Amino acid sequence: MLSGKKILLAVSGSIAAYKSAFFIRLLIKSGAEVRVIMTESATDFITPLTLSTLSKHKVYRAFFDQKSGEWDSHVELGLWADAMIVAPASANTLAKMANGNCDNLLIATYLSARCPVFFAPAMDLDMHLHPSTQENIHKLISYGNHQMAAEDGELASGLSGVGRMAEPEHMVAQLRDFFTKGQMLSGKKVLITSGPTFEKIDAVRFIGNNSSGKMGFELARQCLNKGAEVTFISGPTKHLPSGQKINLIRVTSAQEMYEATDHYFEESDIAIFSAAVSDYRPSAPVDHKIKKTGKSMNIDLVENRDIAFEMGKRKTSGQFTVGFALETNDEAENAQRKLEKKNFDLIVLNSLNDEGAGFSHQTNKVTIYARDNKSKAFELKSKNEVASDIVNEIIEKLHA
Repeated sequence: MLSGKKILLAVSGSIAAYKSAFFIRLLIKSGAEVRVIMTESATDFITPLTLSTLSKHKVYRAFFDQKSGEWDSHVELGLWADAMIVAPASANTLAKMANGNCDNLLIATYLSARCPVFFAPAMDLDMHLHPSTQENIHKLISYGNHQMAAEDGELASGLSGVGRMAEPEHMVAQLRDFFTKGQMLSGKKVLITSGPTFEKIDAVRFIGNNSSGKMGFELARQCLNKGAEVTFISGPTKHLPSGQKINLIRVTSAQEMYEATDHYFEESDIAIFSAAVSDYRPSAPVDHKIKKTGKSMNIDLVENRDIAFEMGKRKTSGQFTVGFALETNDEAENAQRKLEKKNFDLIVLNSLNDEGAGFSHQTNKVTIYARDNKSKAFELKSKNEVASDIVNEIIEKLHA
């Protein structure tokens, strides 16, 4: 699965940098094309000449190549790669990646990369266990990056523990596994609704909710990483995916989301209804700003069409649909009732009673219910990890 893949290896300053030579050889043996970026401190541990000879390409170290007089574009490097691997990733480089501290070519390329990014921490065990390092690792995972976890063993300090960079053979195996799974949705068209809807009251006011759209965004990234084409229908939110396989449709109201979903549903193989659609809208919105009169104001609300319910009535045997249930009481019963009513194949339940779950959090805690009355409960995780669990469950059901 690595044959023909374009791999961008970014080497930072660590004694484990010597392993990058073995990693490059294994990648090339697997049929990959490899290019290398090094930080200046990495050159203290292994020479650019060694990695250039093994990769058969020049090694990139700075924005401007003093010898050739050429500008080395971090944007072009980020666009070239099918995957970027930061290995070894020192504590310093992890901190820069997590916080966008862009002071070298490696970080600039990382911030520009549109491909999946992997990072392999390498440092002494106390540095690795330090809360600041663990927070940076958590941040990077929450951003959608993939950790090649540090391994347990003897360290350069003479101590023994977790902190060794993953062995090159293990990193290659993880990449193979990633690209293999990446084909599981190849050729599939996925429709995802995301974010809130805003229902107009007047020219400046609306009814809405606190949905950030983060969950839908992460679901789109997971589907894209697994080879799908994604139509992403989003209400007002800043979390919007991009890429060649994204068809982005921006809407505001529930009616606009219904019309867009109605248009694209028939051609979709998988539909994931993650949007927090407003149940009601003002019956008589106005185009001007309503002035205060010193009196109370009553707004008559009418019910919006239930998008998932309407699509469920049209669903064919070849389509797979997933819904979400955000509940505060009788959670399991309400979720299973919605699963049947809206003809879902899976429903994802999260409860506002669970700390760290629901709107405006970077984390979520879910239980997934299926039509066969089976359920899977997951611990509190980042929304990126939750999205991975959901998409893997979809894949498992499709291939059952």
